[in-house]
Amino acid sequence: MEKPAKKKKYRNKPTEYKGIRFDSEKEMRRYTELCLMEKAGAITDLQLQKAFELQPAFYHMGRKRRAIIYVCDFFYKQNGRYIIEDVKSPVTANNAVYKLKKKMMEYRGYEIREIL
Repeated sequence: MEKPAKKKKYRNKPTEYKGIRFDSEKEMRRYTELCLMEKAGAITDLQLQKAFELQPAFYHMGRKRRAIIYVCDFFYKQNGRYIIEDVKSPVTANNAVYKLKKKMMEYRGYEIREIL
């Protein structure tokens, strides 16, 4: 007996394009736009799912605490500057964990460009 498919928390529809899995159709559309921009020479060094360590792992009272990692949707270079992009809905942009990680990135001098 099969389990019924679990509904997505934010009602996003995971999709695949050229063998790459995206969390939403909106994210996949943005990827295709960025690919066209890269082909035209407007951007370079396009990367997906780039990870940034916000706090390293550590031990506290004998227990290991995992590192805090922020993973952006897209990372690329435009006009000599590196750009960090995250595709968000209004609901996910207000997620408490995301807002905290965004603030930690800003503290390190990184700006996240949200694609709403």
